[in-house]
Amino acid sequence: MSDQGSAIRSVAIVGGGTAGWMTAAALSHALGSRCAITLVESEEIGTVGVGEATIPPIKLFNDTLGIREADFLRETKGTFKLGIEFVDWARRGHRYFHPFGTFGKPFDLVAVHQHWLAARAAGSTVPLDDLSMAWGAAKRGRFAGPMGDPRSVASTFDYAYHFDAGLYAAFLRRYAEARGVVRIEGKVADVPLDGETGNVAAVTLHDGRRIDADLFVDCTGFRGLLIEGALATGYEDWTHWLPCDRAVAVPCATGGDGMTPYTRSTAREAGWQWRIPLQHRTGNGYVYCSHHLSDDEAAATLMANLDGAALAEPRFLRFTTGRRRQFWNRNVVAIGLSSGFMEPLESTSIHLIQTGIAKLLAYFPTRAFDPLPIAEYNRVAITEYERIRDFLILHYKLTQRDDAPLWRDCAAMQIPETLALKIAHFRHGGRLVTRDMDLFGPPSWAAVHLGQLNDPLSLDPLLDTSDDAAASRSFVDRLAGAIGAMAQSMPAHAAYLQQIGAAAE
Repeated sequence: MSDQGSAIRSVAIVGGGTAGWMTAAALSHALGSRCAITLVESEEIGTVGVGEATIPPIKLFNDTLGIREADFLRETKGTFKLGIEFVDWARRGHRYFHPFGTFGKPFDLVAVHQHWLAARAAGSTVPLDDLSMAWGAAKRGRFAGPMGDPRSVASTFDYAYHFDAGLYAAFLRRYAEARGVVRIEGKVADVPLDGETGNVAAVTLHDGRRIDADLFVDCTGFRGLLIEGALATGYEDWTHWLPCDRAVAVPCATGGDGMTPYTRSTAREAGWQWRIPLQHRTGNGYVYCSHHLSDDEAAATLMANLDGAALAEPRFLRFTTGRRRQFWNRNVVAIGLSSGFMEPLESTSIHLIQTGIAKLLAYFPTRAFDPLPIAEYNRVAITEYERIRDFLILHYKLTQRDDAPLWRDCAAMQIPETLALKIAHFRHGGRLVTRDMDLFGPPSWAAVHLGQLNDPLSLDPLLDTSDDAAASRSFVDRLAGAIGAMAQSMPAHAAYLQQIGAAAE
């Protein structure tokens, strides 16, 4: 039975933006009036605000808060996302799609990608992407929600969103303040520690105000004012695996392919460019390695590859890929960029905010700050980060490009043993090895392995006869046909947003 006398009485969230207001909204929903929640932020300090693409679990976050999908999309000028198209990653002129969902429906005990490999060996020219319902809809610019009937190919995909991160933070601010969260405008000047425990005692603002709390959530971004500035937690640098260390971002008017229901990632000379379509504009950015490209060169490349007129001046970001050595230290939990950073290649930034909040609620402390749940929080968080890290490295390691130093370096680099084992298994026989807390499941790994041309040396032993090859080819043809027909019956992306009342005014 919990000791009510030691319950957390107050939480101070230091920093706003997406991380701060997602935390405030979730804690106010979960804790109600049992705990006073304060958020401190300054309008003078800008937020990064480039995390405008997400992955499917974001739906659970909104659903938990009772936020209607149409309201959310309308308020954030959001669009639907069925996956990510990768252009020029394996080699120039090549593209593939990482879909949300599976490749079709299972035919038998053998994975669908194995049947596709067998069909290809037997002469089939059907692309692997065409076995994905998500890509079937995405390439046609169409969208409708998945069907509930598991017998239909329209039940085999998932989706997420693109949205304006600044509008999402404002939307959640209204939600949180309506549930009692108190916002304080101010800049942090000092973070005094308790002389006995070493915990953070308060944050002091430039005007002299002091904000005391039992629990502090650090959402101060890359600076990590509490987790690093006050507690000197330490940082693990991963740039030897993920060498990009800068980004330049700019929005532009909608143009080109228009409001596509997917994100696009295009490999450039020294990194990659994102394209994220919203209802009112398109978000663009170039993530690059400063050892191979100057800021001016990066900005020039980005500006030369926009769909429409730029709507703002290019904005630069500097970062070090990696993580804090502890995500929760004493009475401070780091959420968002204060906890670490991995480039948004697979749209995981907002997801890591979400999982940080979920773990905080799962291991919510008392004022005793028992080290056992804190240690478990950190163990789970570190594992989650490392699993995502390996998936991102996979994209770089498997490149066949040799036209620029960055790509040659990445193809030759040493990689974590956990990833090397996965690559070896797939290259040997197309097998997908899974690990605890893998965020991305087997279909995602198959999409990137095969999309990056990591073709297995042999087929699954269960497919070793000409009869099997003929059956595989027939299955692939029928599946691609069913997906194409179903996708063609869906409404256009923009029409569906109008249909559900999600179109912004």
